[in-house]
Amino acid sequence: MSSTPYVITQPQARELLAQVDVPQILRKLFRDLAAGQAVQPAQQLVEFPKGAGDFINYLGVLAEDGVYGVKTSPYIVREQGPLVTAWTLLMSMQTGEPLLLCDAGELTTARTAATTAVAVDALAPLNANRLAIIGSGKVALAHLHYVKGLRDWQSINLYSPGLSELGAEALAQLRALDPRLNLVETREAAVQDADVIMLCTSSAGPVIDPSSLTKPALITSISTNAPRAHEVPPQSLNDMQVFCDYRLTTPGSAGEMLIAGEQHGWDASAIVGDLPGLISEKVQRPGYDRHVFFRSIGLGLEDIALANAIYRLKP
Repeated sequence: MSSTPYVITQPQARELLAQVDVPQILRKLFRDLAAGQAVQPAQQLVEFPKGAGDFINYLGVLAEDGVYGVKTSPYIVREQGPLVTAWTLLMSMQTGEPLLLCDAGELTTARTAATTAVAVDALAPLNANRLAIIGSGKVALAHLHYVKGLRDWQSINLYSPGLSELGAEALAQLRALDPRLNLVETREAAVQDADVIMLCTSSAGPVIDPSSLTKPALITSISTNAPRAHEVPPQSLNDMQVFCDYRLTTPGSAGEMLIAGEQHGWDASAIVGDLPGLISEKVQRPGYDRHVFFRSIGLGLEDIALANAIYRLKP
């Protein structure tokens, strides 16, 4: 075996990911995690000197597949705006040699969106039919791709401040993604009477206030590299049923959880369940007497599982 890893560029990763069932791969890893066949350490955040940025390492071990790895993602401060990149290194547990070095941009988009989709499938009411998406970037559109078939959506509303800056051709391409998709002009219109609200932004601060919603909903939220980034007000956690991707690591990284714990009396013991518990059916679906909040920080295992899947497809 060569000690030189197989290198995959972003376009190659995009092509290979289209050949695998990303949500199903993630469901398997969460079952493995529940069964003790996988290891998910906490994220490792390292700051650059003099405020120049930081990098986050996402680690993971998939024992059944005989691989481990790390995704490393820098956040580089620049005058023209921050630069965020990511690379995933896949290693063999048998030989100790590197197997794959992959531009993780596509992996990150796919695993972020598909993890939310796995959560929506596990948590949303079976009769949910009104979907709202906040955001219009690649990650938001990937969310739409993975959740559009999970329920009998009667309407899909999408709002993003960036919509007003798009030209007619770009807007037409968005509308062509799904016949049920409505591009709305305000955040309030997007979330009106929604059963599921997916927050898919890179915002460092709150995007919606759950207390303003007209009925209990499932609200999903993702991460960005900005320090303590959060898409809902931290104090709102006290009034919601909180779930996350992995309860042993998420509270130590999720911005709203950290702030809620420090300033609003919230405690991580209030987390109802996580994806390993839900996928292994050790945690029940929630009732909707109040909002349900799902928080994903992005796990190294998700990156490692997808890197392993596309490594197995190599020629």
